Amino acid sequence: MGRAFEFRKGRKMKRWDRMSKDFTRIGREIVMAVKESGPNPDTNSRLRAAMQNAKGVNMPKDRVEAAIKRASSKEEKDYQEVVYEGYAPHGIAIVVETATDNPVRTVANVRMYFNRGNGALGTAGSSDFTFTRKGVFKLAAEGLDRDELELELIDFGAEDIYEDQEEDEHGTVKELIVVETAFTDFGHMQKALEERHLNVVGAQLQRIPNTTVTLEGDELEEVMNLIEKFEEDDDVQAVYHTLG
Repeated sequence: MGRAFEFRKGRKMKRWDRMSKDFTRIGREIVMAVKESGPNPDTNSRLRAAMQNAKGVNMPKDRVEAAIKRASSKEEKDYQEVVYEGYAPHGIAIVVETATDNPVRTVANVRMYFNRGNGALGTAGSSDFTFTRKGVFKLAAEGLDRDELELELIDFGAEDIYEDQEEDEHGTVKELIVVETAFTDFGHMQKALEERHLNVVGAQLQRIPNTTVTLEGDELEEVMNLIEKFEEDDDVQAVYHTLG
């Protein structure tokens, strides 16, 4: 059917793979949130954030409800949050956040990815210092004025507000406004956005690189291949790096 068909098919398969991975990741977020503070989102801010993230990736409501119900069961496995630090080739710092029911399996996989990708798994603190933890909120941009929003939210810890775009699983580009806060202001901003009934489609604590490194050609491909290996692992929740 030609290269154009194969290209579209390849992009669609990647979007489906990403959607499946997002559902797994958010499902674990929901389980950990419920086990930590209960199944009521009105009194569980972490669960509310997970549900906002589910909405952002179009995770079906019945799957969200099933995850909450499953998490409330004593039979549901517990997940441990473990962070791994290291370096990819060419001086790229990497931090890998995981949620796992088997840390032995997870660390073995993480070490294998680093080794096969010509990188190195480090000790705690070996690369995390190159990042700053921040709250990152994604809002549907429709009907919002960025400048007015900035004035309204600055008292709640807004450090940066900017426009962005994101492609969903159908290939549709969504216009977003992103609000960044200090790590300690995450709860204040979450409450402020909820009180204003804004359409929040993502709420996360992320690691933002303090500096980045630009690579090209084979060096770039080598690092990207390693990052993709981490992202494909079901135990991995997020991968942060200093690749510019």
